[in-house]
Amino acid sequence: MHDAASRVRELESRVRRWRVISAALATLTVFLGIVLVGQMTSGQRGITSTTPGPDASATADSSRSAIPDLARRDPDDPMALGAVDAPIVLIEWADYRCPYCAAFANHMLPSLIQEYIDTGLVRYEFNDVVFFGDDSFTGAVAGRAAAAQGRFHEFMTALYAAAPESGHPDLPRSTLIGFAEEAGVPDLERFTSDLDSAELHGAVSASAAYAQQLGVTSVPFFLVGDTAVAGAQPIETFRQLLDEQLAEAAG
Repeated sequence: MHDAASRVRELESRVRRWRVISAALATLTVFLGIVLVGQMTSGQRGITSTTPGPDASATADSSRSAIPDLARRDPDDPMALGAVDAPIVLIEWADYRCPYCAAFANHMLPSLIQEYIDTGLVRYEFNDVVFFGDDSFTGAVAGRAAAAQGRFHEFMTALYAAAPESGHPDLPRSTLIGFAEEAGVPDLERFTSDLDSAELHGAVSASAAYAQQLGVTSVPFFLVGDTAVAGAQPIETFRQLLDEQLAEAAG
């Protein structure tokens, strides 16, 4: 019985690997298009998508190709975590109303922070996109308003912790202000004013437009080095990816 169970687990593992490989081959041409985009002027940076809808579920899409380095590595980036000179950068594109983005933030990111980011191995950089209407846009503005006061990660944590397991939550101004208070944003009056900031609105619009140019059609979406992953994958998927990229970086 023990040998049979081990054999079943081995076969299931092989099936999962081949599914990932098949998906990667199917989307390889999409990633090649990033090379052309990489020649554009820098500024707001974004990424490419590999799945056919704005909500990527548990199907992994990963691929390797000549993908340009999209990491910002800006020491003053308020929407990043970790050492600016970490060996590799985990880049995420997310919508504040996406339930799968919330699943990643709630269940995977804390472990990645403890194991990789706080230890100096990985830097994490966040990019906002707007897929689900006006509240997604306002949520992204609010995230940047919190970032302007040094509380971006705390705000994102509070917002995603309150997200439902499915569907897209409403994010009216009163709710966003409540998340800012929970996140410890020091100047709530400034935060509220910044929700109408033309500069922050422009930054969100530019980020969304750049992501669209790169072909982002699903969230959450991740890039580490030359490998991309779509969806809120199990923590083991991220660990394997990061470990492989760290080994290559040290090579």
